[in-house]
Amino acid sequence: MSGAAASPKAADTTANATASVSRIAGFQHRLVRASIAAGVGGLLSILFSLSYAALIFSGHHLSSWLSYGTAATFITGAVGGAIIAWRSSLPFAIGGPDGPTCAVIAALVATLAKHFTGPQQDLLPAILVALVMTSALSGVLLCTLGIARAGRAIRFVPFSVIGGFHGSSGPLIILGALKILSSQPVSITNLDELVAPHNLENIAAGLAVAAFLLGGRRFWPSPLAMPAQLVASIAIFYVVLLLAGIPVSEAQAGGWMFDVPSGESIAPTWTLDFSLFPWASMPTLAADFMAVLFVGTVSVLLNLTGVELSTHHEADLDHELRAVGAANLVCAALGGYTTCITSTRTNLNYLLSRGGRLAGLMISAISGVLLFVNPDFLAYMPKAVLAGLLITIGADSVKRWLIDAFHQLALSEYLSLVAIVVIIVGWGFVPGVSIGLIFGCLTFAVSAGRVNVVKFAFDGSEYRSSLDRGPRELALLATHGHALQGLSLQSYLFFGSANRLYERVKALLAATPECRFLLFDCRLVTGMDSSATHSFAQIKRATDASGARLVLVHLPPSLVSAFAGLRLLKDDILLFPELDRALEHCENEVISAHKKEGGDVRSLRDWLREALGSAPLADKLAAECKRLEFAEGAVIAEQGAPADSMHFVVEGRVGIIVDMGNGRSVRVRSLGRHTTIGEMGLITGHPRSATVRAETPSVAYELSAATFERLKAEHPVLAQALLMYVIGVMAERLSFASRLIGVLQR
Repeated sequence: MSGAAASPKAADTTANATASVSRIAGFQHRLVRASIAAGVGGLLSILFSLSYAALIFSGHHLSSWLSYGTAATFITGAVGGAIIAWRSSLPFAIGGPDGPTCAVIAALVATLAKHFTGPQQDLLPAILVALVMTSALSGVLLCTLGIARAGRAIRFVPFSVIGGFHGSSGPLIILGALKILSSQPVSITNLDELVAPHNLENIAAGLAVAAFLLGGRRFWPSPLAMPAQLVASIAIFYVVLLLAGIPVSEAQAGGWMFDVPSGESIAPTWTLDFSLFPWASMPTLAADFMAVLFVGTVSVLLNLTGVELSTHHEADLDHELRAVGAANLVCAALGGYTTCITSTRTNLNYLLSRGGRLAGLMISAISGVLLFVNPDFLAYMPKAVLAGLLITIGADSVKRWLIDAFHQLALSEYLSLVAIVVIIVGWGFVPGVSIGLIFGCLTFAVSAGRVNVVKFAFDGSEYRSSLDRGPRELALLATHGHALQGLSLQSYLFFGSANRLYERVKALLAATPECRFLLFDCRLVTGMDSSATHSFAQIKRATDASGARLVLVHLPPSLVSAFAGLRLLKDDILLFPELDRALEHCENEVISAHKKEGGDVRSLRDWLREALGSAPLADKLAAECKRLEFAEGAVIAEQGAPADSMHFVVEGRVGIIVDMGNGRSVRVRSLGRHTTIGEMGLITGHPRSATVRAETPSVAYELSAATFERLKAEHPVLAQALLMYVIGVMAERLSFASRLIGVLQR
């Protein structure tokens, strides 16, 4: 017995041990994958970070401070990368400096250096303050968008403007790479220095590395290709020096490597003297700061979109904005600059680690360790390798935004994109931002102008309320329905579209002089500017001149206020919250204006004589019907009940209500006097499909199913006449539905 009792316990112990071994093996497997991903991604991040630092601190005056630039870059990679890896909704996300953002930061630093009038030794603190400010402002903006859940508003920025700002980063990065190789700003004025033999050799070496990186993709389409090619490029550089017999010191003196002085390179925010920043130059630098904020924000969107497509994982955009915003704020506090979710390194990490946050945290730790490494190692880093990497990044941006976009955009949008790129590269971000805003406004105006503000037009003879009417009233509406003219409006109304609406109204009133009601359904109108309200004042004068009344439906409070300010909402303008109520009111007015005195049918017999075309048949059918009176709200027939009768409504009004389930019901239509209900159920025998309820005190005559069956046997002529009447009613309703579909498809 003791052995039998011990068996389950031993089995549990074995199962627990197996599960523990499985968990340990799984952890070891994930650790190995994460370590490989961190090693490859860390190497790539180091080289990217060094290239971005060289891009920002390039040129003769700034290159001597490259050690500070590398420290700020590694702070950005370490702190920003750790927070993004920890908080991102994509567990494999890698954060750090990004190419387009660094390109506009480099342009900001160059503008600051150009307009700096203080002592030269104060330029470095001013640049470091500018870097911290870009990160802080980006953090505040991103957090605000994320907290307000307004991230998707970025998607409404015209693509040509987004492409213009991002497309300019490609040429700017390439020009920055050439500046690194030649230690000279690239311009027409110093072209003779750029083509000097020693500069041409450096530029040729950088282009060779870029060609090696770009060409290698065709033969080795692997995520490991670029890191391996970069390491190989560094090795090839030193092999060439060895074969040529050139000492490293001579290569350094010849400008093939970076000349980096040793010393302190970490500059936390609390050690910076913010008074050294040229605050008086902020109006000049404002456009560059705006460009950093715009490009950085849009980069989050674009990079996330690319990662989602590549990894088939959906990100929470608002959550990502908050996470990247928090990372930027912490980077600003510790002396870094703008960080972002990177696409290339994130996709690489996903392929190597298959998810998990460990690799991202390890990559950020590698950047953190490099903060404490002596920056003298940069003196052994070939300029051609980092510049070649930058040229590759710039070429990818040019291909994406300037070459591929040619086949994706309309010609006008593409030309505006190219114009923004040319202006930013040639004249800077101040005119670029201005032109971008102008193009954005023009794009909106042109796009909005192409949208027809009239979704569909109708008149009272083809588009009616949900109230079913008797034959005589329907005949009056068919004949005189043109007295009601309606326009269903949509989109945003501004000067151009509202003026076209006014011209259309003038033509409509001229073509239909019998128009007495001009109805505007504003349910789909998203807004209206002040100039559009003046067009409605013109429309009001035109309707007054033609003798028509203006009917406004679904007028939102903002438009009510705008119209009230122009004193348009006078007593002769009809306002309705619902289109159906407005249509019914206008129909009643049209019917009343054209109804003959004393011509209304009142008794059941008179109605049936006209409907059946025979007085004896009408008298016989009326005699078989039972008169019923219903108080307001009384249920005449219940949904789902047997269809055991039909009713002839002589007085009042009844509603047809469909139970949608979950306690919801919808009134689908109303029936006025001289209409019938339940005729289809009486013929088919199917249960009632809706509830019928009296909306006002009503009088109806009931014909039971048993009586109808008896009439078919005893009086087939009467039954046939009644069926023909029902078919006529159904045909009229079907014809109306067809006309309505035709109106909606205009």
